[in-house]
Amino acid sequence: MATRNGVGRISGVATGTSAKTMIQLIAAANHAIKITEFGVSFNGVNNTHEPILVDLLRQTTAGTMSSLTLVKADDSGGDTLDTTAQHTATAEPTGSDVLRSLYVHPQTGAVVPVTDDAPIIVGAGDRLGLRVTAANDVSCAAHIAFEE
Repeated sequence: MATRNGVGRISGVATGTSAKTMIQLIAAANHAIKITEFGVSFNGVNNTHEPILVDLLRQTTAGTMSSLTLVKADDSGGDTLDTTAQHTATAEPTGSDVLRSLYVHPQTGAVVPVTDDAPIIVGAGDRLGLRVTAANDVSCAAHIAFEE
């Protein structure tokens, strides 16, 4: 079977002023996924606001979120993506292992490639979230790219 590449992305979502999962990927029950990149950007207008904590973490519950339609990074193949996703938590999922953390200024963004030297693998049926914790409400755009 050929590798399928997918991306989950959202934009223009308010962060709120507490921890908020922007995207959660759910690996299909029959196979793992490999994260290849994640990123966020913010449209803050005040350059003195505190940096925003961005965590990529394993999550053990679904929380309450809206369904997110994933897109194929390469649409030339006929196979559909088996991974599913949700976005914009209104009730936070339960988090467990934080795999990557970074602080991002609310007027900028960051894209983090995940290399084969330090891979992030999401086990079959497991969940991975991209969560932001902001001191001031700001709009966020976020994405997670993966292979299945």
